[in-house]
Amino acid sequence: MSNEWTEVCITVDGKDTDRAADIANMLVPYGLYIEDYSDLEQGAREIAHIDLIDEELLAKDRTRSLIHLYLSPEDIPSESLAFLRERLTANGIQSEVVTNAVSEEDWANNWKQYFKPLTIGDKLLICPTWETVEDTEGRTVLPIDPGMAFGTGGHETTRLVLEAMETVITDDTALLDVGCGSGILSIAALLLGAKSALAVDIDALAVKTAIENGERSGLTPPRYTVVEGDLLDKVSGTFDLVVANIVADAIILLSPAVKPFVKADGVYIVSGIIDTREAEVVEALKACGFAIESRFEQRGWLCFVCRHA
Repeated sequence: MSNEWTEVCITVDGKDTDRAADIANMLVPYGLYIEDYSDLEQGAREIAHIDLIDEELLAKDRTRSLIHLYLSPEDIPSESLAFLRERLTANGIQSEVVTNAVSEEDWANNWKQYFKPLTIGDKLLICPTWETVEDTEGRTVLPIDPGMAFGTGGHETTRLVLEAMETVITDDTALLDVGCGSGILSIAALLLGAKSALAVDIDALAVKTAIENGERSGLTPPRYTVVEGDLLDKVSGTFDLVVANIVADAIILLSPAVKPFVKADGVYIVSGIIDTREAEVVEALKACGFAIESRFEQRGWLCFVCRHA
């Protein structure tokens, strides 16, 4: 079997970035990255804390964004690209889609240049395993290597859940992480003081990555358990906190099945919702008996903290 992956680069107007990325995420649950230079100067000051910006960056087009994703041979790139172009057109998004063949080895390493240490909320510092931070400013360090599983903490959907979890976790919290990806949410919850975490994902690579990331923080069963498979087949019991950082369609589909796993006084946190899908998700949550307690938003992405109605 060929080990060549297909690199896909989608160029869209800046105003369409979030909608196009939401569509692209339907194809690649293991993530994508976006080149968006619209707020380059502000980002350099507020995030990187620098005033001097490289001339090459300053020359970048501020009106358009580039969305990069990678398709494995098993994804059948021709079908995936047909789906991508159809959905972009159906949503009125003008785009240019370019593909290149890259080796799996290149994809496994090239993205690392975009992942740097970052602070989350009031307590966490997410740090790639290949980076070091001398001054943690008293924050709890979460070392992580997501490999090809989604979840670095840099994407708004993950950041929103991490920030929301800080507000509800206690030392008695038993957590269920639905679609765990790299395991970042479960590991963060335990480092924030949660009693236990059960992470589940249908993707074998994500499960392997989540286990390895837990071991880096000294987390193993029974306090931290990762299982591969379907939620209903692999999980039993009830939990104080259930988190699902997936996409709007999956939240709508899965929430009725998730409800029995949430304790009567428990919390259900959902993220990965683009703002244009808010009404649909809210309606679906209410229909299966959840009341929205808090709403978090960042750059057009939404996260809801819910309880039993």
